Amino acid sequence: MMSSSDAEPSGPMEPLANYLAKGKRQYQQWLDRVTPFVLYRWLGTAGLLALFGLRIVFVEGWYIDAYAIYLLNLFLAFLQPKFDPSLQDDLLADEIEEGGEGVTSPLPSSRDDDFRPFVRRLPEWQFWCVLSATRATFIAFLCTFFEMFDVPVYWPILVVYWFVLFLLTMRRQIQHMIKYKYIPFDFGRKARYGSSR
Repeated sequence: MMSSSDAEPSGPMEPLANYLAKGKRQYQQWLDRVTPFVLYRWLGTAGLLALFGLRIVFVEGWYIDAYAIYLLNLFLAFLQPKFDPSLQDDLLADEIEEGGEGVTSPLPSSRDDDFRPFVRRLPEWQFWCVLSATRATFIAFLCTFFEMFDVPVYWPILVVYWFVLFLLTMRRQIQHMIKYKYIPFDFGRKARYGSSR
């Protein structure tokens, strides 16, 4: 005989829970299918962003979208190394001052020329899916269909603010990249190992 704790809960919400579970499984299957197609995933996101931009232009509203700053924050996390070498250098200097041996930096330096791959603070998959530039754009696009999200604002100030914020943060990030000699992209010639060429 089954006890009441072993039986699955049945009630008015069970069909809805089953439907949501089925939807989550189908969504996960779709994500598993599109994972290898990086270029097409980002082209789809760019298309969604363009659709959102056209919606704003034609409807003439919804200028205040904090998600643009969210996307900028995601992009900066995508460009940064997982382990900040400036923090590592500070820890190394403190350790040396105390007379101990220092902690090594995760990026190659003049002290250590071993190859270490660039590990992002925010991996590409999380940028696209989990924390989701695509999800943020889709939600912002859906918000344009509701009048309550159309906050009256003088939009040129927001555009100028976003560009100033973008330029200042990118300038700081590029200076960081130059100082610690890392490039977060792998464009260009690939190294060949085991070949005499």
